[in-house]
Amino acid sequence: MHSSMVKEESLLSTEIVARGVEKSGPNAGFQTFSIRVRRRLPDFLHSVNLRHVKLGYHYLISNALYLLAIPVLLLIFSAEVKTLRRYDVWILWEQPSLELISILSISALIGSLILVYCVFSVRPIYLVDFACYKPSEEFGVTKEYFMAHSKRTGLFDDGSLGFQKKILEKSGIGERTYFPGAILAYPPRLTMREARAEAEMVMFGALDEVFEKCKISPKDISILVVNCSLFNPTPSLSAMIVNHYKMRENILSFNLGGMGCSAGIIALDLAREMLKVYGSSYALVVSTENITLNWYHGTNRSMLIPNCLFRMGGAAILLSNKRKDRRRAKYELFHMVRTHKGSDDKSYKCVFQEEDDCKKTGLTLSKELMEVAGHALKANITTLGPLILPLSEQILFLASLFARKLLRMKMKPYIPDFKLAAQHFCMHAGGRAVLDALQKNLSLSEHNMEPSRMTLHRFGNTSSSTLWYELAYIEAKERIKKGDVVWQVAFGSGFKCNSAIWRALKTVKRSTKNPWLDCIDSYPVEIPEFEKIGN
Repeated sequence: MHSSMVKEESLLSTEIVARGVEKSGPNAGFQTFSIRVRRRLPDFLHSVNLRHVKLGYHYLISNALYLLAIPVLLLIFSAEVKTLRRYDVWILWEQPSLELISILSISALIGSLILVYCVFSVRPIYLVDFACYKPSEEFGVTKEYFMAHSKRTGLFDDGSLGFQKKILEKSGIGERTYFPGAILAYPPRLTMREARAEAEMVMFGALDEVFEKCKISPKDISILVVNCSLFNPTPSLSAMIVNHYKMRENILSFNLGGMGCSAGIIALDLAREMLKVYGSSYALVVSTENITLNWYHGTNRSMLIPNCLFRMGGAAILLSNKRKDRRRAKYELFHMVRTHKGSDDKSYKCVFQEEDDCKKTGLTLSKELMEVAGHALKANITTLGPLILPLSEQILFLASLFARKLLRMKMKPYIPDFKLAAQHFCMHAGGRAVLDALQKNLSLSEHNMEPSRMTLHRFGNTSSSTLWYELAYIEAKERIKKGDVVWQVAFGSGFKCNSAIWRALKTVKRSTKNPWLDCIDSYPVEIPEFEKIGN
């Protein structure tokens, strides 16, 4: 009992918050303070599961053995060829009965050639280009307008309005985020028709741009993967795209639902696996979320939080396994690591869509969300580390782990420096508290976190497409240089943590089609800890 209480206390953090000068009551005229207690991410880098380390090295060694076998087999083949004379070759050709050594030599030669072919014929996956949907300004809202409109609808009581206001004031979200027209209407039009209209506007807007950027026809697409967690109509969103663009009849289309904010990387992984099978193909990934039918208007406070954080947005990504596309592609996909903690009940239920006591559907965010996210991230980066960290960091990390786990030495664990493995970080901008904890535990600088914080400020949490607005920010700043590594990390319900590692194939210039184009010169901005809304 005592140990569990100590463990629980270790996940809590406290801070003193100034409440200002009291206007009434016994403390009228005096400055007052309050103590806030909240959960935080566990210090996951100080507790490592050996199972996840083993998994990471398993991925590394599995591929390394094939690569190491190539020069060895080539040396053996070269040595055999040097021993053959012209007469020996003639004998091998003319005589039907060969000596055993000759049979073995030929077998080794054929096996070597087959192995070399299999290894080098693995198709690289290129990211040709991507596009993020930029809504028109008629859908833009300030935080003050959001609160005024919420009050005007009459759907919220004073307690719910006050709670949402407090969340927004500390959210880190700016004054130019976007909501669908159905929610901004008076009265709101929360219907299936309007939800479809939102999906079409976002997806087709992103797709039109990516087709224009890449100069390809929709009929060139062989594989289509769409992910949207909370809106899954019939026919599906992927069918909606196929119908609108009149894509070919043999297209392989997939529609992923209910997989949360990390579904964008899951969609990429599915597209990657399909591209491994189907040669000379284009795969199109569309990541979005639908707000219209998921604007909660009840009184459950944990369900009100998504109202304050989620905003309208989407992205379309074109992948190719054609070697000729390397010349024009921006990035090559190097690694993907997916972690699923769904076998744990607490992880499974921490982000849960359900009805409240008044039978109104909403998305519940549990108090354990930060803790669950920390454990999922710990497992993910422990597996990813051996794949991307330089050898020097891996040696120091393994030496520290060996000393503490096997030799039982009391020493401070070595925390790998992931800044040596990647130059750019796209951390899912799920909320300000999550970004703060990620920065602290991964020892990232303000510069490393800038794309995520500025995306949260400018566009809010657009769910699975958030990572692409972050990458678009880095490109708009013209920070991507040839050979740079980009690390994308996303969290999602279930609970999942997924990572994607990209390497830049060229120095990326600012595009004329970029969602940040009209404001990039004014960023980064200073984001206050607290920003009061109205009076």
